[in-house]
Amino acid sequence: MFDRHQGGERVILVALDFGLPDLAESVAELRLLASGAGLEILGEVQGKRSRPDAALFVGSGKADEIAVLVAATEADVVVFNHELSPAQERNLERRLQCRVIDRTSLILDIFASRAKSAEGKLQVELAQLQHLSTRLVRGWTHLERQRGGVGMRGPGEKQLETDRRLLGVRVKALRERLAKLGKQRRTQRRSRDRQQVLSVALVGYTNAGKSTLFNALTRAGAYAADQLFATLDTTTRKMYLPRQGEWMGGEVVLSDTVGFITRLPHDLVAAFRATLEATAEADLLLHVIDSASPGRERQIEAVEKVLGEIGADAVPQLRVYNKLDLTGVAPGVGRDEYGKLQSVYVSAQTGAGLDLLRAALSEILAAGSVRNETGALDETAFSSIVHTA
Repeated sequence: MFDRHQGGERVILVALDFGLPDLAESVAELRLLASGAGLEILGEVQGKRSRPDAALFVGSGKADEIAVLVAATEADVVVFNHELSPAQERNLERRLQCRVIDRTSLILDIFASRAKSAEGKLQVELAQLQHLSTRLVRGWTHLERQRGGVGMRGPGEKQLETDRRLLGVRVKALRERLAKLGKQRRTQRRSRDRQQVLSVALVGYTNAGKSTLFNALTRAGAYAADQLFATLDTTTRKMYLPRQGEWMGGEVVLSDTVGFITRLPHDLVAAFRATLEATAEADLLLHVIDSASPGRERQIEAVEKVLGEIGADAVPQLRVYNKLDLTGVAPGVGRDEYGKLQSVYVSAQTGAGLDLLRAALSEILAAGSVRNETGALDETAFSSIVHTA
């Protein structure tokens, strides 16, 4: 449906330094994104500017440098590690004589290739349409063909106007279908609430090891890979927690969710809002952190920012520092000065520290097993055991 990559395309990566401290990490992330999209990286162009050029983003001299490299390597696509305006994208394509996409388009492309569930595909399509609605330079005649073509165009209506109208019709239909699916999911969650089962959601930066941890805790067999955005569709499983003191143990509903990333496209957050509601309505968040990443503090900030955008920043949170097998740090539990649980250190890959994580969850569940008359967790009891930022 979309002008999307089929894999194997030859690309040049472009990244500019605007004085931000995370340039090296961001470029490394771009390489992983490109590789994950099945692209063959032929070369990279970097430069330094105080601000983007209004017409070409990189400036005339740097654009010529990229054009020379494109011609020499016969690259198919140039991928920018930034967000380009529609005008900049068009100007660059004319200058470089090849297709140009930005970081947002690349992430959307990866989501389109990874979404498996019907809802996931609908959400990705909605995000793509919203992003590409300002980029109607290649035409949207496929939408007209889907609707029958003849008779669809109004009197004197130009092609671009037709395309935009058809685009609006499709966006409206997608939103209605997603709203219906969201209503069904909320009904399912209310059913679980009535059963007074604690809901726990795994959140974290992409490739932090959420799915590996999810499989280790639930034996679910969910897809896990060392790549960005390996998981898109939320998977939910029950897990049983051991006895804690006088509490006899019990079940927890654990959800594995999509990973976040720095500069996560706004359209994508908006389209996936229905799925991310499960995060905002969870009783507890397990914030999985890649303890081996040098950029973990920046990644934590990126996750916290998205949690704020979706209204999940007030949900009690337990940080899980994962990948201890890559750091040599021993498993353990961290508490604040009041003795509240703050963090657990584990390796989902080797299983080290998972017993500590289960014990921590049991401790939380034992404290939170007292519910008020609405069936929700007693916030006073819950906050007495889990550290909140």
